[in-house]
Amino acid sequence: MPDSHTDDIVQPFQVDPFRLRGRLVRLGPALDQVLTRHDYPVPVATLLGEAIALAITLSGALKYEGVFTLQTKGDGPIRLLVADVTTAGAVRGYAQFDAAKLAQLGPDVGSSLPRLLGAGYLALTVDQGEHTERYQGIVALEGATLAECVHHYFRQSEQVEAGIKVAVGQRRDPDGQLRWRGGTLMIERLPKDGGADTAREAEDEGWRRAMVLMATGTSEELLDPDLRPEALLFRLFHEDGVRVYRPHALTAQCRCSRERVERMLTALPPRDLVDLAVDGKLVVTCEFCNATYSFDEETVAAMAPP
Repeated sequence: MPDSHTDDIVQPFQVDPFRLRGRLVRLGPALDQVLTRHDYPVPVATLLGEAIALAITLSGALKYEGVFTLQTKGDGPIRLLVADVTTAGAVRGYAQFDAAKLAQLGPDVGSSLPRLLGAGYLALTVDQGEHTERYQGIVALEGATLAECVHHYFRQSEQVEAGIKVAVGQRRDPDGQLRWRGGTLMIERLPKDGGADTAREAEDEGWRRAMVLMATGTSEELLDPDLRPEALLFRLFHEDGVRVYRPHALTAQCRCSRERVERMLTALPPRDLVDLAVDGKLVVTCEFCNATYSFDEETVAAMAPP
């Protein structure tokens, strides 16, 4: 059985001496909790799981205090994927999809990104609060997988050399229940700092070798709850010297609250509030966690005075 040191963590590491750093993300109960809050079909849940795993992995490359969001928007059956993670490791996500269009694709659609998402874009956003400038990078949805879209973003927007491997799937626990699991492995090259040509050549060769070794890692290994993260990293990179650092914990946690919802409603024009109300009452459901917030006639009237 997995323990707190193998699931729902980000494991940073470095491969010496080739100036390579990386992160191994292992998701268990947190991912299962997010995905099972909604009755998503398997293709939708799988892609949303990949989006969540990638958001966590990419956020680890940045120094920020706030929220990192990965979002896709397309004209296919899955119209929207949103996954975000806070600096403290609180994770959430949701998807919007057209059930009729999805059913038309048949049972063998798998996780084909072009068929499921269609044409659209991938956006990566860093929001550090209302008094700071928000950063956002956008790239077209080009690739057969979300990981390939992220690679495309790196090439077009950041000019970062990085390799990413992602796996999401259901595994049966010893109690017989199917539960969602996820994992990602990312390696990136640190910026070159000059130096002798021979040193740069060694770093180039180390980078190529790391990509080959990463490719030998399997989805089963990324999802295996009994394979400790440091053991997997040692299995892949021990010959070149891999160093692991203290892992960061992850939790499934939504940021919605009754107070936040009430502030949002109060900011709407009074006419809109009246139109949204049913028999004078309002019920708001959080798209992320499915929590519902009810407001009686008296509260709605106070928010929308005549």
